Amino acid sequence: MAITVRIPTPLRRVTDGQDRVNADGATLKEIIDSMEGQYPGIRERICDPDGNLRNFVNVYVNGEDVRFMDGIDSATGDGDEVSIVPAVAGGL
Repeated sequence: MAITVRIPTPLRRVTDGQDRVNADGATLKEIIDSMEGQYPGIRERICDPDGNLRNFVNVYVNGEDVRFMDGIDSATGDGDEVSIVPAVAGGL
């Protein structure tokens, strides 16, 4: 399964400057594992030591926030697009 993953600017140093990468997997966890095989060190920037998504990283599958799906176990399919978006902090 070919999944396109959109990489935010802060993570592009891990992906050799690429803003999109291809990964394989039927779940978001498998996608992250696939990316880790291609770009060592990317998993630790997305996931905490327990393997859960970090609080300051938002992930979307086809525009749907995985926090409202099955989190790291959210299903992915051929042709899907995963977006990794660092959370923006701030206030008034």
